[in-house]
Amino acid sequence: MTKVEALADFVAAARLGDMSEAARRQLKIRVLDTLGVAIGALRTPPMAAIRRMIDEQGGAPLATLIGGGRSATDRAAFYNGALSRYLDFMDSYLAPGETCHPSDNLSAVLAAAETRRASGADFLTALAVAYQVQTRLSDVAPVRARGFDHTVQGAYAAAAGVARALGSSREEIANAIAISGTANNALRVTRTGALSHWKGLAYPNVAMAATQAALLAEQGITGPAEVFEGNKGFEETIAGPFDIDWREEDLERVLLTIVKKHNAEIHSQSAIDAALDIRAKPGFRADRVKEIRVETFAVAFQIIGGGEEGDKRVVRNKEEADHSLPYMVAVALLDGELQPEQYAPQRILAEDVQTLLRKVKVAPSEELSARFPQSLPARLEAELENGAIFSAARYDYHGFFTDPFDWRAAREKFDRVAHAHADAALRDAIADVVATLERREIAELTALLAKVGSAQSKRTTP
Repeated sequence: MTKVEALADFVAAARLGDMSEAARRQLKIRVLDTLGVAIGALRTPPMAAIRRMIDEQGGAPLATLIGGGRSATDRAAFYNGALSRYLDFMDSYLAPGETCHPSDNLSAVLAAAETRRASGADFLTALAVAYQVQTRLSDVAPVRARGFDHTVQGAYAAAAGVARALGSSREEIANAIAISGTANNALRVTRTGALSHWKGLAYPNVAMAATQAALLAEQGITGPAEVFEGNKGFEETIAGPFDIDWREEDLERVLLTIVKKHNAEIHSQSAIDAALDIRAKPGFRADRVKEIRVETFAVAFQIIGGGEEGDKRVVRNKEEADHSLPYMVAVALLDGELQPEQYAPQRILAEDVQTLLRKVKVAPSEELSARFPQSLPARLEAELENGAIFSAARYDYHGFFTDPFDWRAAREKFDRVAHAHADAALRDAIADVVATLERREIAELTALLAKVGSAQSKRTTP
């Protein structure tokens, strides 16, 4: 048996009843969280451009587009995935050598489930499978240090989740995973240097391709059976050798995924809390800062602190701002929050935040690096022009797996982000369906998502 066949056996055998109640509860919180941030991105210019393209190109009306309308299954996977990714407010998973966002799989699994008129239980099962596959591959087969993007592991996860949602056979599941994994090996340049819209669209593109792979496999199209271990396969060319015994795997990994409290890159969450602690101290004034010193762990330094992936004090647009620790710390000190409003073009380019972010110095700490990923540590010092020093340290945050969101916290974030495009009644209805999804049909959820942004859902203040 090849490795992809063993993985296919795991996917086909998965059942919702295999999940603990705690894991199922957290998975539904991830669903609500992902839908909220997708709704919040509905009227942003890049999403409007993508929607125009989809409308112009057409497609069989098989799956719902958030905000109304329908399109082909793979195009719905792309568009809804782009929505959930654009604000950069989605969940994350931290492995020693990789960071990924398992909620990226939701759009593809949702589109496939709706296409097959699946139950909510089937949808949750397929999504749990995708979470498990992506997080476990991130654990044992990281690719970031080799110059590849974290969407590489996602190609296997999304295909597995989609094939499970479609109800594919074991053979079809294996072929779907093999096709998708072989074809989607993206470059890390997506997230280095001058950042572009593709930062938020790379995984939606993989979700679309994985959906196509699963649909092709159902039509009898085959993929390389030794995609992992074969000559010039994933292990030899990208990841190096690794092993997962899928017979021993469960569906519990969602419990180690984390939700963002602040609308900011995941490795910054504790640092932002520390910045807000400093801001609240008597006598602190952001307009009198001489220098801000940030100590963090090596991964945060490399990705958002100015390490391996470019100067993070050059911030010109949203894509650069939400991956710049200097910007995020500076705007948190000035505004007292980090929400989508802090990424408006006029806020990013404002003189006060541009001046302050250039006073932020980020350095890695061996001590803090040793705590990662079991902890998300950061230490901050803000020195004022008069010599006064304000300091704070944080080691996790509300939303980390040591202090997870409960349903109330998830609902508060959902309302905060989604209120502009869904009134209170519609938000209540969506949340109620998600909370009871194992007893619902997936069509009940997609019917509500079609109403988002409509005349019946007027803008209200939460």
